[in-house]
Amino acid sequence: RKNTKRVPSFRKLLRTSQIKLDNKLKNKHYKQKSAAKKYRKEQKKLREAVRDAISRKPFPLEECKKKTVAGKWEDKEEEEALPLDMMDEDDLKLMEDFAQKASFLTRDLSSNEPVHVKKRKHESVIEKYEKVPRRLQTEPEKEVIHLLPIKDKTGIIPQAVEKPVLNVAHDEEEDTEEMEEAEDFNEEPLPILTPEEMAAQRKQKLQERKMHIAALASAILSEPDSNMKKLKELRAMLMEQDPNVAVIVRKLVMVSLMEIFKDIAPSYKIRPLTEAEKATKVKKETQKLREFEEGLVSQYKFYLENLEQTIKDWKQRKLKKSNVISLKAYKGLAEIAVKCLCELLVALPHFNFHNNIIVLIVPLMNDPSKMISELCVEAVKKLFKQDKLGYASLGVVKVISGLVRGRNYDVRPEVLKVFLHLRIKEVELQKDSEDIAPKKKFMTYKEKRKNLSRMQRKWKKAEEKLERELLEAEASESKEKKLKLHTETLNIVFVTYFRILKKAQKSPLLPAVLEGLAKFAHLINVEFFDDLLIVLHSLIASGDLSYRESLHCILSAFHILSGQGDVLNIDPMKFYTHLYKTLFSLHAGGTNEDIRIVLQCLDVMFAKRRKQVSQQRALAFLKRLSILALHVLPNSSVGILATNRVFMQTFPKMDLLLDNESQGSGVYLPELEEPEHCNAQNTALWELHLLQRHYHPTVQKFASHLIAGAPTEGSGALPLDLSQRSATELFETYCMKGMTFNPPVASVTPRRKDTFSQMDSFVDEELNKQLQQHISETVAHKPLDFAKHLKESSLA
Repeated sequence: RKNTKRVPSFRKLLRTSQIKLDNKLKNKHYKQKSAAKKYRKEQKKLREAVRDAISRKPFPLEECKKKTVAGKWEDKEEEEALPLDMMDEDDLKLMEDFAQKASFLTRDLSSNEPVHVKKRKHESVIEKYEKVPRRLQTEPEKEVIHLLPIKDKTGIIPQAVEKPVLNVAHDEEEDTEEMEEAEDFNEEPLPILTPEEMAAQRKQKLQERKMHIAALASAILSEPDSNMKKLKELRAMLMEQDPNVAVIVRKLVMVSLMEIFKDIAPSYKIRPLTEAEKATKVKKETQKLREFEEGLVSQYKFYLENLEQTIKDWKQRKLKKSNVISLKAYKGLAEIAVKCLCELLVALPHFNFHNNIIVLIVPLMNDPSKMISELCVEAVKKLFKQDKLGYASLGVVKVISGLVRGRNYDVRPEVLKVFLHLRIKEVELQKDSEDIAPKKKFMTYKEKRKNLSRMQRKWKKAEEKLERELLEAEASESKEKKLKLHTETLNIVFVTYFRILKKAQKSPLLPAVLEGLAKFAHLINVEFFDDLLIVLHSLIASGDLSYRESLHCILSAFHILSGQGDVLNIDPMKFYTHLYKTLFSLHAGGTNEDIRIVLQCLDVMFAKRRKQVSQQRALAFLKRLSILALHVLPNSSVGILATNRVFMQTFPKMDLLLDNESQGSGVYLPELEEPEHCNAQNTALWELHLLQRHYHPTVQKFASHLIAGAPTEGSGALPLDLSQRSATELFETYCMKGMTFNPPVASVTPRRKDTFSQMDSFVDEELNKQLQQHISETVAHKPLDFAKHLKESSLA
């Protein structure tokens, strides 16, 4: 028999006295003995039953001791030896009756004992066994409960009481009566309610559930340590079975639990206790804290499992057996579950099961439902932006890389675009041999022992110990550890990017890859620069890329060359030529947004590489950008003119284009695609005079400023709010996405039509006199006769 009683905990054993423990031990031994005794009795009865069953087999009859019976039996045997044709009919019938008996067939014919002498002896045993009542379950023996003993003068007197036996049969009768009453109650027809009554009943139920949820939540938030049972009760409401209010109640409970866990979760990860820690005796406060942490982690785990199961049921279009919630309502439940998971992902990145939440959220970024995918993408972006240490970012990047590879690069571009929000500005670079070599110690142990006294060595040891304790008390992440995490994260990102560049160049993920390379290219290892530049140029030369993708390729290439690539002897002239050739693809239509990327490219190509750029190339770009500023939107014109201002202040002799006289031989060739050979020094920036009459006031200011030679001081200088901003910032500031004009247009008051001012008088005196005469004359209104006019026209 299996002992189902739970073993008492160590804490509970500490609270009990030794006498009580002895009594419990005696009760336990007594129960074990009684159980063994019952088992032995049952085995004994079983053996007797088997023995009796064996004794039922027929045995040969023994010799009869009585001579009188033997004499009679000899006569019968002589009669049996007679042939059948000499027997009477009665004797033959008697023989047939004997033949039907088993004892007749099996007995020893040589014996003279009567047939039924031995049989009666066995029958008495069988009858005795049959008289024993057959019971499957033996009657329960009376159990004794040992109580606390009484101490007398004579000594300790043990006390015991018989354990009361419950009347199981009576309870079963009561249960059956209650079930019959419930069946009778169920058989009664339910009252038919009108739609108004059903709505009122549903509203009342919903209000009761809301009040119950609010009461539980407020109690948990007020004292979370002592209200773990209420937290469990609130979590149990996720399985609401009333079909009228099940959907709304489950949604409310999901959101309520999410807010509760965000409030009561500690700012550290709870680890499971070891066996040694469990066995150690601790204070009551520490034990209470341990119980709270254990309960919190278990309830949080069950809550996350419920959310996961809700999402899986919706994804698999699978209903529960109870059918409380319809399939359509499951979508709303799944959306709320995803929102709760996203909130927990952002709010509790340090708490338990955060990696499990990441594994749930990241595949949903590629979900066909636009709402759910956007929720997950925004949550991951927020996590990247607020993650200062890098642990959570590393976990998300690993899962995204595995997802992209597992789906064979068939994912949405938004999944890869979240990498752009990583807070990575520096990584561990390969150190030189000098940095890796250990620094030489100025004082060896022998020198210290020689130069320092015993007391000084003792103080030195105490100082080092104190410094180590202070470092541990700070509990701040070291810069080396942070750099290591960022390096590992960026390595996974680059591996994902390079796989797509190698295996899926025609994938829709390519723009996101190029954009990511443009942002993180300065952090790539120098060993990959040559191969990466070759790949980027081959992508541009293939002609399969869109204009924006080619701009991202150019931006990536120059980011590589502006960082560690300065030491490389690479001429990026082909990238300059491609950008110069494609500048006129921009216009005021759909490509206006691409000007932001063009401005970033120009900043990296000219401002940060001014020593590697020739004067002819700078003049050619300055002239072409001035032409482009004429046929784009105002914000783009402002950004382009701000870039031209940087050109004129960075490169010398740019004021050549402000003079009409040509320099040198040749004619400017605007259609030539080579910026070095288009003779841009032989033209002038006549576009600035047109831009001076632009309808946008900021464009007018920039044009006038450039015509004056882009001075930093004086009357031709720009105001501080324009001169201190970059070209990209100005492009964003004067953007017209909201269909608003920046700066706003001043409202003009309309003139009254019935009054004239002196300024409105006519210049011609003669015309003015005729007007005054016409006004002074009295006009006689005559009725118009249209019929007369028609008659005259018909006669003619």
